[in-house]
Amino acid sequence: MAKPNYAFAKHQRDLAKKKKKEEKKRLKAEAKQALNENDEQALSPETDDSDETPDT
Repeated sequence: MAKPNYAFAKHQRDLAKKKKKEEKKRLKAEAKQALNENDEQALSPETDDSDETPDT
């Protein structure tokens, strides 16, 4: 019977953890970027009042 290779199994677990952590970090970065883009779009119409004439 073959002896289990614990070092290989540990390395595979570590790689899986690293991959999962990087994926989570990427998703958070995308969500943050989307939130920033939505904020900028929401502010754009308010700052575009240059076409209107002032009431003076």
